[in-house]
Amino acid sequence: MANENHRSPAEEASLMSHSPGTSNQNQPSSPKPLRLVQDLPDELVQAGWEKCWSKRENRPYYFNRFTNQSLWEMPVLGQHDVISDPLGLNAAPMPLEGGMIDTSVESKQRKRRFSEEVPPSGSSMKKPKADVPGNPAAQPVPSSPSIPGTSVLKAWCVSPEDKQQAALLRPTEVYWDLDIQTNAVIKQRAPSEVLSPHPEVELLRSQLILKLRQHYRELCQQREGIDPPRESFNRWMLERKVVDKGTDPLLPSDCEPVVSPSMFREIMNDIPIRLSRIKFREEAKRLLFKYAEAAKRLIESRSASPDSRKVVKWNVEDTFSWLRRDHSASKEDYMDRLEHLRKQCGPHVSAAAKDSVEGICSKIYYISLEYVKRIREKNLAILKENNISAEVEAPEVQDRLVYCYPVRLAIPSPPLPSVEMHMENNMACVRYKGEMVKVSRNYFSKLWLLYRYSCIDDSSFEKFLPRVWCLLRRYQMMFGVNLYEGTGLQGSLPVHIFEALHKLFGVSFECFASPLNCYFKQYCSAFLDTDGYFGSRGPCLDFFPVSGSFEVNPPFCEELMNAMVSHFEKLLESSTEPLSFIVFIPEWRDPPTTALIRMEQSKFKRHQLSLPAFDHEYRSGSQHVCKKEEMYYKSVHNTAILFLQNSAGFAKWEPTPERLQELIAAYKHSGRTLSSSSSSSSSSSSSIVDKERELGREQSSSRETNPN
Repeated sequence: MANENHRSPAEEASLMSHSPGTSNQNQPSSPKPLRLVQDLPDELVQAGWEKCWSKRENRPYYFNRFTNQSLWEMPVLGQHDVISDPLGLNAAPMPLEGGMIDTSVESKQRKRRFSEEVPPSGSSMKKPKADVPGNPAAQPVPSSPSIPGTSVLKAWCVSPEDKQQAALLRPTEVYWDLDIQTNAVIKQRAPSEVLSPHPEVELLRSQLILKLRQHYRELCQQREGIDPPRESFNRWMLERKVVDKGTDPLLPSDCEPVVSPSMFREIMNDIPIRLSRIKFREEAKRLLFKYAEAAKRLIESRSASPDSRKVVKWNVEDTFSWLRRDHSASKEDYMDRLEHLRKQCGPHVSAAAKDSVEGICSKIYYISLEYVKRIREKNLAILKENNISAEVEAPEVQDRLVYCYPVRLAIPSPPLPSVEMHMENNMACVRYKGEMVKVSRNYFSKLWLLYRYSCIDDSSFEKFLPRVWCLLRRYQMMFGVNLYEGTGLQGSLPVHIFEALHKLFGVSFECFASPLNCYFKQYCSAFLDTDGYFGSRGPCLDFFPVSGSFEVNPPFCEELMNAMVSHFEKLLESSTEPLSFIVFIPEWRDPPTTALIRMEQSKFKRHQLSLPAFDHEYRSGSQHVCKKEEMYYKSVHNTAILFLQNSAGFAKWEPTPERLQELIAAYKHSGRTLSSSSSSSSSSSSSIVDKERELGREQSSSRETNPN
């Protein structure tokens, strides 16, 4: 049983052939709409015209997806573009008597935008053809018929007939370019059998995740006497989803091994106490005393061998004796003594705490497993209430190449409950059953555009707000509800870097993004159920491109980055078409990450750059809600840029010295916006610096290894 939003592959695919090896400037035209049977001439279809239906006027009209022009009568080929040529200076002559059109050379030399250009079909027999799958979007119509998104406009307290309606959903500041077409080619794939999002299910999931976070905090405090390492729960979810084979898009339920290496490592790093960065002598002295005291208390309360107890107690007593008699020690003396104590006691303390920490990790996993069962039961009950079967027949998928398109769901979406929305200053507040999520006006407009381009089962936008609420709630639960929590895990590159990557290396796709922080309208993200309606191609590790140029900026989770490298090497090995991945990861050297070492030694590595810490920027992971002056932050660590390309990709997008120099020059431009007031500028700058330093401490602490 196929969903209206998620049509069969035969209906999805269509339109035109294009060689995947052509230049990135020759992008495929927009997909052919499927709203009505298209009885238009091929020339009009290729020029962007499609036939739509006006519900209010109960008659068809014609819409141009390139120019947003709407006509009641069938358009005439060569009619001037009211946007790029408002005076009609480049318009073709009107049709002659008898309906014939002048097709002279002069009439064909029209002034057109980049997005209107139709690429020539590939003639090379060596390259497979890629079809463009159909992906119609909800389109605006003439002034008389109802406007797609009328319910959204009403939520903004604006009449749909208002002439300023388009401006309301047009962002005032843009940090993306949704006009860039993709050059990513994939094998046609079947719709996913993942259940569609529902506010009631998402509300239950968020409540259970908050309870799981609380369980984690209580276990760390009761068993180890520490607060849970900050962001460790977020990184646990990222690491678990690398190996999880369960049904829930967020919570793990089918993982092997049960004990998470990421969570285990981060808790062990904070045992017996968390070591923070020290600035002053007294802080160093106090930290040394606390560590010695905590190590002694832990070894006495756990089942440890007599030798371990003896070693720890002797070193602790020796440290206390040194602290009592040496009052002139410097900060460096205290830190050297602390390092010595860690080396002597660390292995014994770790051995004593190992079983307890593994118990914490397994306990959290099994609680998550029970929660997933409850969420699944809730979801299936909603489908049953609406007479929707969760069992679908696998559709037949043609073995051919197509340009990548948003993921589709095979199971229909049930009716969604109403969701409230109101404006507070420049923030759109979306509320369901008292639970409110926020997004800035600009990013709300971005979500509206992405939804319009990608969703095909909701032309009236009746499900738009419920799906926005589900999306925002999902990411809020994924990265935490505290201020700035998760910011570093979903940061993105500055706009001017994306512009340079597209210009220099044909990049048109992001491998790790979200509807909130993406620059292109084609991207991979963590959640295909909530994000697919907004253009996501699904998780990166489940995405198998044959050709294309990709930007890669993964969350800084070691297990995820390692799995990413394995995935990319398989793709590069198996494809003979141009394939390129430009990877941005932290240049951690003490100790180095496995992913970084593997990429540096890979046969597909064509070049590598290193950007110094505090000399380049990232865009905040909370960019959809943060203040303008907090949109960018300095990187607290070196960033490695690695070019992984197969032979065809290297020939097409070679990182030449000229291109690399231009890319580095792009990093010289800062994305920060200074306040007009010097006082406010200085205060905001200091707060940003403090946040950057704190982020650096968190990332450094998560990288430390426990002495063994």
